[in-house]
Amino acid sequence: MGAGATGAGADALGAGAGADALGAGAGALGAGALGATASTASDRRVAELSVLLIMVFWAGNFIVVKGAIGVLPPVGFTFLRYIIAASTLVALLRWREGAIRLPRGDTLKIALLGLIGFGCYQILWPVALQTIPAGDSALLIATTPVMTALLAMATGADTPNAVKLIGAFVSFAGVALVIAAGQGLVLGASLVGDLLTLLAAACWATYTVFGAKILRRHSPLVTTTWAVLAGTLLIAPIGIAQLASTDLTALAPVIILAVIYSGTLSAGIANVVIFHAVKMLGPTRVTAFQFLVPALAVLLAAIFLGEPIRPVQLVGGAIILLGVVLLRRGSLPGSRVGRAIGGLAR
Repeated sequence: MGAGATGAGADALGAGAGADALGAGAGALGAGALGATASTASDRRVAELSVLLIMVFWAGNFIVVKGAIGVLPPVGFTFLRYIIAASTLVALLRWREGAIRLPRGDTLKIALLGLIGFGCYQILWPVALQTIPAGDSALLIATTPVMTALLAMATGADTPNAVKLIGAFVSFAGVALVIAAGQGLVLGASLVGDLLTLLAAACWATYTVFGAKILRRHSPLVTTTWAVLAGTLLIAPIGIAQLASTDLTALAPVIILAVIYSGTLSAGIANVVIFHAVKMLGPTRVTAFQFLVPALAVLLAAIFLGEPIRPVQLVGGAIILLGVVLLRRGSLPGSRVGRAIGGLAR
């Protein structure tokens, strides 16, 4: 989500990425190709509890990043956490696949998607988070499924119907309320931050929709790892330039812990857990938990950052999630993109 991204959920084009996804993130796209595997009731309970814990990590990432970018430059912080996340994914790829191999025939396509879904997203989201509350950021990133649905319908990847269109309208009405509940609809830092956050969500939606075909030819872990590496390369020049003007030796231990938290618990480890849970429980069941993230982020922001919980903000957030629910109900069964609706990016 920040969120993004990174992040951004567990899109299995992105299972393992959390665009934060790490961010934010991520949807269950690609994971939708996986059915739930045979398991005991005890195994499923453990998997569900693990997913619930990850939702807390993802919500907490909005707060951690918001606090850290008050000390570290935003893209510099993102670069540090993505180095950790990319290293985790490469290690996981080597362990699960037995080799670190390029996705033959689709390397350039995956790299381009990675530049958009991870690189652009992870530059836009933390920069925007400097100027808006963490709770608002989480609520605005929750519009990612709406944008995914609209883009899928526009490109012919999914079929439009009345329920989906109503869901989109309802969610964007919620967006207007969330923005108005902040500094209001005025041309200032807050509105720019809101718009950059929505642009970040659009980047993740693009990654989700256009990545669907690639998942038919490569494993989710392979595509995710190379997409994250491509995104990290885009972030690197800006991140290194920002860090070069920062005295890293003077960083407080809490900031170092924030980088580790965001790069491991919210990104690398989180997505390993999600990837396992999707295989065990199925994508729909896992994705349902992601509706908790915005509400948890608003609550945690109030507790740890002292951000007020505004009544209009709560109403706007509820309307956004109602729109997402309508989109999910209107999605065609068996549609790959339809299964992605509901994904969030961290």
